Amino acid sequence: MTTKIFLVRHAEAEGNLFRVAHGQYDSNLTPRGYRQLAYLRERFRGEKLDAVYGSDLTRAHATASALYIPRDLAFRAEPLLREICLGHWEQKTWAEIQREDLQMYIDFNKHPHLWRTEGAETFAQVRSRTMEGLLKIAAENPGGTVAATSHGAALRTLLAAAEGLPLEETGSTGHGDNTAVSLVEVEGERIRVVFRDDAGHLPEEASTFRRQKWHSSDAATEPGLWFRTVSEGDRGRIADAMLDEKRSGRLAVVAEHAAVRITDYELIPALRGQHYGVQLLGQAVQFARTRELDKVILTCKEAVSGYFTQYGFEVVYRDKDRLDLCLDIAPAIREVPAL
Repeated sequence: MTTKIFLVRHAEAEGNLFRVAHGQYDSNLTPRGYRQLAYLRERFRGEKLDAVYGSDLTRAHATASALYIPRDLAFRAEPLLREICLGHWEQKTWAEIQREDLQMYIDFNKHPHLWRTEGAETFAQVRSRTMEGLLKIAAENPGGTVAATSHGAALRTLLAAAEGLPLEETGSTGHGDNTAVSLVEVEGERIRVVFRDDAGHLPEEASTFRRQKWHSSDAATEPGLWFRTVSEGDRGRIADAMLDEKRSGRLAVVAEHAAVRITDYELIPALRGQHYGVQLLGQAVQFARTRELDKVILTCKEAVSGYFTQYGFEVVYRDKDRLDLCLDIAPAIREVPAL
């Protein structure tokens, strides 16, 4: 009996937005990610699903909620569908990784059979476990139609294997945008890829890839920020934002009570409006998480508050033209908005 399995990449998550390497690091979806889920839910509106599976990481579980909640189905967590473990690379900016070892960064995207880094899985291991997960799901749902949410590198590796490509050729295949959908049919151990990496349900303004260029680069490289620590302790961090070897901004954070407060958030004017500034926010979020704090707070003028509210900050206090804003970063699954 043939089982149809829709494979769905998770919606935009913090790593995608902040340009930070998140493999098995557990992060949240972004506000844009939740908007993408509204379109994903609409795409599947007329599709009968017998079950919904997903990686047990929050960003994949949250993505699956757009499919299992409307159908009153249970979510079936499947760790075999997790993203690749990035070991030494976890939580580093992609720019820092490129600076440390450009060839290994290129190998990650273009020559995965050659890629190695300390403490990480190999792509051969990812290929083996995700294929095991796919066949397990098919065996549990003979003749059924199911959906399963997973991750970019994991799905790219799995789909190449399903197409019969050797690991050496995986780097020549495409990348799926956030919430991209692929369909495979499984009968026993025979697998057919019907289509892959389709994100046609996303309008241009909701797409993550429309705002990024790395996936269309021959070497999959992109300009980005790395952060040079000026000072750091248990209660705070000051870091210079570096573009190549040029200081281009500064971030300062301090832990106070149950939150981390941003006290300095600076980017040179020449880089504003080019999606660099949000990478500073990523560093503040990661500092808070390493201190097991669930909130990031700041005080700003009302004129610039819109910049932060687009990334999920909420106004908690208003005084004349100054606002206190708060971002809740606790891993959570939130309600999918209406279109």
